[in-house]
Amino acid sequence: MNLFRLLLRTSALLLSLAVLAGILSGGCAAGLIALINATLSQNQPSTTTLVSSFVALCLVRLIANFASQVLLIHLSEKAILDLRMLLSRRILASPLRQLEQIGAYRLLAVLTEDIRTISSTVLIIPFFCINIAIVIACLIYLGWLSTTVFVIGVCFLFLGIFSYLIPMMKAMSLLELAREQEDRLFNHFCAITQGTKELKLHRQRRQSFLKEDLCTTALSYRRHNVVGMSVFAAAASWGQILFFIVIGLLLFTLPSLTKIHFTIISAYALTIIYMMSPLEHIMSMLPTVTRALVALKKAESLGLSLPTSSNETYSEKVLSLGQFWQYLELVNVTHTYYQEREETNFILGPINLKFHPGELIFIVGGNGSGKSTLAKLISGLYIPETGEIYLDGKLIDNHNREWYRQQFSVVFSDFYLFERLLGLDNSNLDAQTQNYLVQLQLDHKVKVKDGVLSTTNLSQGQRKRLALLTTYLEDRPIYMFDEWASDQDPVFKEIFYTQLLPELKSRGKSVLVITHDDRYFYIADRIVKLEYGKVKYDKSPALLSISVYE
Repeated sequence: MNLFRLLLRTSALLLSLAVLAGILSGGCAAGLIALINATLSQNQPSTTTLVSSFVALCLVRLIANFASQVLLIHLSEKAILDLRMLLSRRILASPLRQLEQIGAYRLLAVLTEDIRTISSTVLIIPFFCINIAIVIACLIYLGWLSTTVFVIGVCFLFLGIFSYLIPMMKAMSLLELAREQEDRLFNHFCAITQGTKELKLHRQRRQSFLKEDLCTTALSYRRHNVVGMSVFAAAASWGQILFFIVIGLLLFTLPSLTKIHFTIISAYALTIIYMMSPLEHIMSMLPTVTRALVALKKAESLGLSLPTSSNETYSEKVLSLGQFWQYLELVNVTHTYYQEREETNFILGPINLKFHPGELIFIVGGNGSGKSTLAKLISGLYIPETGEIYLDGKLIDNHNREWYRQQFSVVFSDFYLFERLLGLDNSNLDAQTQNYLVQLQLDHKVKVKDGVLSTTNLSQGQRKRLALLTTYLEDRPIYMFDEWASDQDPVFKEIFYTQLLPELKSRGKSVLVITHDDRYFYIADRIVKLEYGKVKYDKSPALLSISVYE
């Protein structure tokens, strides 16, 4: 992907019109230079025709220049919007496991730094295109003046471009290395925000992190950027002096080699001096453009690892199963964690489980036994590597997995709480939310207006209650809670197990609860215990003679 392909993909029509306007602007600039040269070569006052031509060319250049910039600005902003939305859709359409392997810090770096770099660069594309159009028009004019001088000039020009491209390629490779270090920097920034408490409580750890991780990466990022930009500066300085070398050759060397009229030499000198300004602008933009190309390459490499569109098809024909479904079954389902630097892989499964409406099921087991992974498999967030999932005998595959996921309301242990009650089309939403706030004992802390919560800045236990409120409003047939009660006070923990869960069950919901609270096991209809990724047993609490607490 490059910047022009990005613009072309956004709108070929706008790009074509902008390029035509830019060419017209550049042609008018060359025409003005030609007119000035023609006027200077005459030893008589300017005629009315020359004055009219000069005014007309100025007006056309003004209008074409303005039109080209406006068209390209609209095109640039639309391209950035489309790129942001495309990357966001691709991320949301990708398998959860794949996103976890990519890493949140890499996604964040692309969505923030790379998009910002591309955005700032795309905004200078209008001026870049116009300056290129001016240079091309001036070259055409120089070719019209003298073919011989033009051929000599073009050979020298290619020599200059070649001498400029070599350091430019080196600078681009250095900027790519800097971009790789930026990924590592974002990873360290995530460590600062997420590990603040641990770093504050351990001075040696904090000093080691700052000196060995953050500072080392930041210095490497700075070094690659400084060297890369210095190479650009050296190349730009060389490019600027080339213009004066060409003028010197025209004035002092070329007349002694071949017979060329002085008016042609002066016209060449004047045109080259005029070309210096747009060419300097082009060279000054090249570092920024190169950064954008590196950012685009990074964004594209991320996009290639994500599906361009989801393979799933979604039908709104049946959005909620309500109480009409009969069973959900997992048949020989497995999932493997591929861990780097580990000699063995953790394998969950094969899992064979069956769930029915109106069931309250506790999933228990030690840390690392695979409970959360099983929850993601059941809810369709992870795709089974082997085995099948059936809903009322219907196989869940890529064609209906999106629909299948809509049957679950889940609060994971690492849940995210939105400030708005998104996606809930309910004319009585505020009143219903307020009733749940009272039931969850949050009405004194949180208010709701037009589907917007007044605050989410609460304790972790209260935030989990708000997440639970969202699942109530969704009113889906299958509920799942991952260690939901672990952050609740004893009073509300009692309410959760003895009131809220039985109430969901009485409404015909299938409720799956990952928990360690063995004192409430008697409430469950079944207890599924995992051990080292396998189902150790699936029994009613009444049939258990020993504690399953771990």
